[in-house]
Amino acid sequence: MPRSSVPTLVSPAPPLGALLKRYAAGSALTCDPVDQGLLNRGYRLCTTRGRYFLKHHFDPETADPSAIARQHRATQRLADLGVPVVPPLAGRDGRTVAVVGGHAYALHPWIDGRHRHGGQLSTRQCGRLGALLGVVHASLERVMPPRGRAATEPAPSADPADTFTLIDALLARVRRHRPADAFDELARYRLLERRVLLERHRGQRPPRAGSVGWVHGDFHPFNVLYQDDVPAAIVDWDRLGVQPRAEEAVRAAMIFFVRPTGTLDLPKVRSYARAYRRTAGAAPSELTAAVHRVWWERLNDFWMLRWHYERGDIRADCQFPASSALVVWWTREYEAVCEAFAG
Repeated sequence: MPRSSVPTLVSPAPPLGALLKRYAAGSALTCDPVDQGLLNRGYRLCTTRGRYFLKHHFDPETADPSAIARQHRATQRLADLGVPVVPPLAGRDGRTVAVVGGHAYALHPWIDGRHRHGGQLSTRQCGRLGALLGVVHASLERVMPPRGRAATEPAPSADPADTFTLIDALLARVRRHRPADAFDELARYRLLERRVLLERHRGQRPPRAGSVGWVHGDFHPFNVLYQDDVPAAIVDWDRLGVQPRAEEAVRAAMIFFVRPTGTLDLPKVRSYARAYRRTAGAAPSELTAAVHRVWWERLNDFWMLRWHYERGDIRADCQFPASSALVVWWTREYEAVCEAFAG
């Protein structure tokens, strides 16, 4: 699961009076926090004129009103192409971003639906999901400016020397934690295990990624709403940006199709990847290279443990068992995973 699917902390109620004055949306009747969300805060808002989703753009990395407005323009253009998105409503002044008390908000129509992970999807539905992401990537290429792609260079892959230093620092924090608990025990086991894996595979560090394109940036089960068996809306476009497209496809699959035991449902991955390649126009070799880069990224990544031990933030703890097991399984089944994405 991604960081933005971690349950949010309790937050103060939004300034509904001041906000609703900016929209022709009636008067507030109820306003309830939405369960999922971390980087931003969302509310189910019922007014005398209907139901809405009120979004508080809270993440300082993405809360710039001009950047939010760009995202809003992108979703409107995607909607015009028939992509299932939910563009925001414009206020009385024609703007889609309302800034109140220094905070940025947006009001969207409420979409009834539910989130579905890969275990709830048939193989055919997994193909539909992959095709949808491919359509998103292809459509973004049509509606977004090309200059952003040319100006973006992918970040270098993780340096194992830095990762070894981080592992040692986290192990020291685990040892100091009192009282020791089951999470500490699992963290220590996985850190020692990861150090051995990284020693074994440190020579497989990938080069910088190749071609990049516009991506959603956070495509996962909590950002796709289903009505019955059909994706009805892709939400949360805060991470819209220029990145290696195939890597988003791989990361999304690792979230949708991971089992609680930390393995992947490879037949579903294969159906998803074939459909993605078809609609995105991606070659099998592009997916294979992306698998390698994302595998390396996961091998060197400890964000959940850093939240737990460095920040005292335990909201991602529930994700750690499956996520840490997936890295080990993926390393062992590397060729089978590559074949599922490219076959």
